[in-house]
Parts: sequence; C-alpha cells; structure tokens
Amino acid sequence: MDEELERLKRQRLIELQRRMQRQEQERQKPKEEVKKPDRREILNNFFGDRAWEVYNAAWSQFPQVMPQIERLLIDAVTTGKVKQRIDGASLYHFFREIGLPVHLQTTIRFKEHGELKTLEQKIREKK
Repeated sequence: MDEELERLKRQRLIELQRRMQRQEQERQKPKEEVKKPDRREILNNFFGDRAWEVYNAAWSQFPQVMPQIERLLIDAVTTGKVKQRIDGASLYHFFREIGLPVHLQTTIRFKEHGELKTLEQKIREKK
C-alpha cells in the first residue's frame, strides 16, 4: 500500500512539473513572437503609386549603395521626418538629387479598339 501511494505521488509530481514547464513556455512565447516590423513593411506603409518600381530599379542598379539609403529612408520614416506617402516621382527625384541616376524601363502604348499596343506593334502594323 505504501509503495502504491509513493508511486501515485511521483506520478502526480511529474505531471505537475510538466504542466508548470508548459505554462512557463507559454508565458515566454508571446515575448518571442513580438517582433519589429521588417523593412518592407515599414516602407510599404509610406510607399505609394509607383515608388516600389523606382525602389526596386535602384536596388538592381546600385546594390552597393542601396543598403545605406534604405537605412536612411527607414530612419526618416520611423522618426517622423517623413510624414506623407512617397510616390514614385518623388522617390525618383530623391535618388537623382543624391546622385543616383536611376533608369526606369518605359514603354509607350496606345489603346486601339480596346487593346493596348506598344509603339513597336503600331509601327509594324503601318508597314
């Protein structure tokens, strides 16, 4: 009888220890899950219009310089120096002013009979 009682006490103790470990892990879990928003999320809140197109073009053309510029942009946004949305034209102008001649791929398209045609297609049709 004493052995049975001791065995039940040990089982109960082990069960309580496991439960306490789970509770401790659950308490620590929310602290780990709270993370800072990543750089894309921060910029996405302020980029509008075609800003991502200009930004990605700058990254592909100037990969050595863009990490520094990205940090500066994020700092300006998070500290409140930038209070309004950044559109593609203003970001393009910003890059030009700091000495990054970002080149964007542009196409001229015409709408004809409900269909968009490039300038190249339009010239081919004339021949």
